[in-house]
Amino acid sequence: MISERAAISKNASIGENVEIEDFVKVGDGVKVGDGVKILHGAVLYKNTKVGSGTKIYPYASVGTDPQDLKYKGEETFCEIGKNCVIREFVTINRGTSATGKTVIGDNVLLMAYVHIAHDCRVGAGAILANCATLAGHVSVGDHAIVGGLTPIHQFARIGAFAILGGASRINRDVPPYTMAAGNPAYLYGLNLVGLKRAGFSAEKIALIKKAYRILFKSGMDKEKAIEKVRSLGKSNETEMIVNFVLNSERGITRSK
Repeated sequence: MISERAAISKNASIGENVEIEDFVKVGDGVKVGDGVKILHGAVLYKNTKVGSGTKIYPYASVGTDPQDLKYKGEETFCEIGKNCVIREFVTINRGTSATGKTVIGDNVLLMAYVHIAHDCRVGAGAILANCATLAGHVSVGDHAIVGGLTPIHQFARIGAFAILGGASRINRDVPPYTMAAGNPAYLYGLNLVGLKRAGFSAEKIALIKKAYRILFKSGMDKEKAIEKVRSLGKSNETEMIVNFVLNSERGITRSK
């Protein structure tokens, strides 16, 4: 199951039932989990852990050095979760000394030519379409969807279950459960289709709608809006939105 024409470091760890095709490079400190498939010409460069069941397509480059002028060769890492799909020509850089690692969660789909820069965090079940580009320190929440050809500014955050339209320019934080699109991007309501598909109840969606209107459409100042949202009653969903707003450093994407 491992090609004789693959280059595998003696310091790499390979699990059971792994398939490695011709001209794959597996470098020092790489740990490949059980059932992983690494197709023709892909590179796992260094200090990278790949979870079981993940499939890496031809010419993807995973765990390469950060594209950061401050990086001076320090030991950093890259972690890929279980059952991920990493398509052709995807590039994923290791972390820098700032956080030490780049992390991709379980069940993530990275379509062709996606770029994940140093110190990024991509949550479980997220989907990044073709040529989506994450600058350094970007955070993408669980089950978020990033449209194709969409660049995301360094340190920006994308909330869980958010969806970003293709070819959008994201330079501020996009709250959980919302839709954003444009250049620059604006909020265009909630990702209702995604929430329904994910099994959110009508009651939860109604509460998220109320929170959205108060926080992003009412014109209230932030403190009063948060107080009013919390007066709606205790909810994991509304508290996630409130905490996201409170912790924003780049500012929240404006509502159209």
